[in-house]
Amino acid sequence: METDTLPDAAAAPTRPSRVARTLGVLRRTAATWTLIVAILVVGVISGALWSPFADSPALGIWGYGLPALEEGRWWTPVTGTFLVDAPWVYVPMLLGLVGMLVLEYRCGARVALGYFWVGQLFAVLGAALLIWLASFVTDWDWAQDMATILDVGASGGAFACLAALAGRLPSPWRLRAWLVLLGVVIVGFLFIGSLADVEHLLAVLLVLVVDRSFQPRRTTVREQRLIAFVGLLAFGAISIVAAVVPIVGPVGSTVALEDSTPWDNVINTVLVLIVADGIRRARRWAWLVAMVQLGLNVLAALLLYVLYLLADDSVVSETAQQLGVTTEIATGVLALCLLVYLIVIRRAFRWRRKSPLGAAPSPTRDEVADMIRQHGGGTLSWMTTWEGMAYARTTHGIVAYQRRAGVALALADPLGPADTRAQSAREFIEMVEHAGLVPCFFSASEPTRAALPEPWGALIVADDTIVDLPGLAYTGKRWNSVRTSINRAGRDEIDFHLGTLKDEPWGVQAQLDVISGQWVGDKDLPEMRFTLGTLDEAADREARVAIAKTTKGDVEGFLSWLPIYGEGAIRGWTLDLMRRRDGGTFPPVMEYLIGMSAVAFRDEGAEIMSLSGAPLTHEYPPEADLIATLSTRLADMLEPVYGFKSLHRFKQKFNPRHETLFLLYRDAGDLPRIGRALTGAFLPDATLGQFARAGLDIVRKKD
Repeated sequence: METDTLPDAAAAPTRPSRVARTLGVLRRTAATWTLIVAILVVGVISGALWSPFADSPALGIWGYGLPALEEGRWWTPVTGTFLVDAPWVYVPMLLGLVGMLVLEYRCGARVALGYFWVGQLFAVLGAALLIWLASFVTDWDWAQDMATILDVGASGGAFACLAALAGRLPSPWRLRAWLVLLGVVIVGFLFIGSLADVEHLLAVLLVLVVDRSFQPRRTTVREQRLIAFVGLLAFGAISIVAAVVPIVGPVGSTVALEDSTPWDNVINTVLVLIVADGIRRARRWAWLVAMVQLGLNVLAALLLYVLYLLADDSVVSETAQQLGVTTEIATGVLALCLLVYLIVIRRAFRWRRKSPLGAAPSPTRDEVADMIRQHGGGTLSWMTTWEGMAYARTTHGIVAYQRRAGVALALADPLGPADTRAQSAREFIEMVEHAGLVPCFFSASEPTRAALPEPWGALIVADDTIVDLPGLAYTGKRWNSVRTSINRAGRDEIDFHLGTLKDEPWGVQAQLDVISGQWVGDKDLPEMRFTLGTLDEAADREARVAIAKTTKGDVEGFLSWLPIYGEGAIRGWTLDLMRRRDGGTFPPVMEYLIGMSAVAFRDEGAEIMSLSGAPLTHEYPPEADLIATLSTRLADMLEPVYGFKSLHRFKQKFNPRHETLFLLYRDAGDLPRIGRALTGAFLPDATLGQFARAGLDIVRKKD
């Protein structure tokens, strides 16, 4: 039994004083503070702190830009960095250097100074080169104007540091920060188009290319949809504002469209909201509508720009304003960016296929859930209600399956009355073979295996770990780790809460989303599916979440539980999600959450608690052959990425009993195709590039 003891006061480490901590922070960020002081000192010497430097004759000596370089003032990219063109600009300039401050604190002065100066010089020189090319090759009015302008300021380097910091944030904030930053610089360039906006865009793009940390696919499918949802709303808002408010940009200037009525804006707003909501709910029709709408915007912008270039100069200005050419071209570029993103994440939106198998009418998800509640099921039965499953109706029941690579991959046991499940399995095989598909059962139990014809083969794919709850007590040596975690939670003031995800406060839901996003973002492969859920499945009203929180409200980790029904009542719960917060202060949070969940379920009268069977973790006998070899090798390869074996060992702390789950197949010749189907079921959103990156990650971790 563990005893609570307090450390000796004399031996307790002394915390540094607030002054010492402040001095430590200043030392770690000395380079940034030195730059800030230098900018302020130069502002005092030049008078830029109280009078616009842009109106000073000294701008022609110290300011940077194409005219300065053409006249041989090579020092201006450096000297102009320490100047600011107007007194009020000092506030956003110094705030922009916060990114450099944080970057230096986290990565050191060398990294921060490197990003700042390389980004600043690249932005200044790159903008000059870009404007020179544009003004030399074309008669573009914007380029001709920019070729005469001088500028000052350190904003190029500041944006480079912000971009570098965004690439170092944990997932999912990394992707969110990149999208916000890219949105700011792109909108600034298109709708303002000053020399500074060109520099900002170039600085961010430089870091984007060098860091390669902007990877939209390395996030949860839910996050991808959320980003697309926000992007569509932002695009709609920008389009409406641009149609009614005068703008000035690289493609010219425009006035508000006089023939635009409030009803036009209302209709556009409603259409954007409908499509965006469909994107949020993963509707394929919404993805298609958004693709068409954005494509039309891009095409219209392209055609108008061609007409704009071909038109006679004497009529271009008035016609452009009347037709809103500037607005169309600017929003067309934004539409192109959003269109490319929707193409990249296209796998996040799927058709809801109706099952071509079984008797009509095709079962619905609600009917499947009702059948499970009425007749009960196994520990994995509730997973058959998840999105992506198709259903085949039999005489007395339903079989849930996915159709992949020519295989009808049935999940778990048939649903329905227990004495009819064997017949449902045989009917499913008959209808699958009649459709020209390969029948297969994955994670089926012993009764289903016994019901199949004699030639059918069976391979053990997992050992379901079951904890019997009646009489459960954490006494004795074998429960030491669980008992220790509960005792420590009491000392660390960690609270346990069991409820439904949708009933949790918004702040808690946001933390769970971030924790889950961090877990996915740190892996080269996306979230696994089929028998492994996501937060979308955890949001089911019938599922429950167990949460460990500090007294300050910080979530240390969480679990999600799926119901196991008997006949008409819940008889247990199955573990699905396990997520802990990166950098958490309570290491045994998983042991604590599972242990406390078991106590809560026991007190509610539940009979069993399943910790699920980690896929690809069973030790196969030599005669298992093809699937055994494939599964073993796949498990060894994916262990550094997903940790299935270590997860299986972790579950043994709860002293479970085991129930065998089988892969049931018709013939050994079907196994290669079944292997492809299982890969598609578990990793439906993975691309060849992600498999390649995961392979490199595996090699590095093994080395």
